[in-house]
Amino acid sequence: MTERHLIVIPGDDPPQCQGSHHLERLAKFGEVKLYDNRPSSSEEQIERVRDATAIINSRGQIHWTSEILRNLPKLKMITVCGIGTDAIDLKEARARGIVVSNVPGKTAPLVAEHALGLLMAVAKRATFQTTIMREGRWESVDGVFLRGKTLGVVGTGNIGAEMIRLGKAIGMNVIAWTFHPTPDRAEALGVEYVDLDYLLSRSDVVSLHVQQTPDTHHMIGKREIELMKSGALIVNVSRGAIIDTGAMVDALNSGHLSGAGLDVFEEEPLPSNHPLLDCQQIAVTPHVADMTPEGLDLLNEGVIDNVVAFFEGRPQNVVN
Repeated sequence: MTERHLIVIPGDDPPQCQGSHHLERLAKFGEVKLYDNRPSSSEEQIERVRDATAIINSRGQIHWTSEILRNLPKLKMITVCGIGTDAIDLKEARARGIVVSNVPGKTAPLVAEHALGLLMAVAKRATFQTTIMREGRWESVDGVFLRGKTLGVVGTGNIGAEMIRLGKAIGMNVIAWTFHPTPDRAEALGVEYVDLDYLLSRSDVVSLHVQQTPDTHHMIGKREIELMKSGALIVNVSRGAIIDTGAMVDALNSGHLSGAGLDVFEEEPLPSNHPLLDCQQIAVTPHVADMTPEGLDLLNEGVIDNVVAFFEGRPQNVVN
């Protein structure tokens, strides 16, 4: 008789997995329990998944610390609905034999397109112009013509590679930085790899596409922002903590940076009184770069693929 398992989606808010036809594929492995709201405490979080063999972490706001993982002796697998695994203590999961999987690459075109949309919104001053027109004002603020300008892409995984393609498509000159550049990768992407400081100093637009790790925390800080061109734009669809938010706010308010397009923030949800929201030349979205019907379906398919592969004894997309 096949062993039956409990598979828990502990806080599907905002909706990600609920209603997905892909969930039907898990019925042969056991029961799926989905909670459509976030747990209000660590105690409630533990209680929801106490008997789970597998967790589908559909939203990154639910964190799996070492303390919480130690209280889940039955847990064997966690999969996230995306790329980033920064909500999980990977070291503790590895020590406890818990497999952690992600869904790489599937939504790269959606995220890169969103990054381009944020860039366009900032370059053309769309949110600023919309705001002043709602206030009954008719004012002119110069936009930024992107063709012929330099786009610096930081991180050239699946999303960064797609951003390189989109930048070229609108006529931008593209340079790039990555932790481990190779001539073959540069040739495949048709891009020149350069030193990060050089990229920052030469780019009219800096677009961030790296994972959040100890090495990338605040990799764009006060020093790095000061290296950037006066009037440069910055786009971030990776993780909020890649940028020192305070330093970015200061640079936006001083005019050293002339705009920022952001889908991710150091604090999520972003408080309504956050100083960033007082900056005029920003375009912000609430961590929704791949949240389209197509994106949701791709992520749900990928996350269920991970669970099925694990229960069939062939774990995939393992990050720890």
